[in-house]
Amino acid sequence: MEEPKFADEIKKMEYEPILPVERQLIAWSLGLGLALIVLLVWVSHTFFEV
Repeated sequence: MEEPKFADEIKKMEYEPILPVERQLIAWSLGLGLALIVLLVWVSHTFFEV
């Protein structure tokens, strides 16, 4: 028997909207990641000047 292909399985799946709590977690994760990148750039420019 042939194994199902990933693309075929994706096409069979029903649409599931993103829940508000999931949307909030995504926003928090992106915001935190961006803030930490800015902090890392600031620390590297302040304390480790080349």
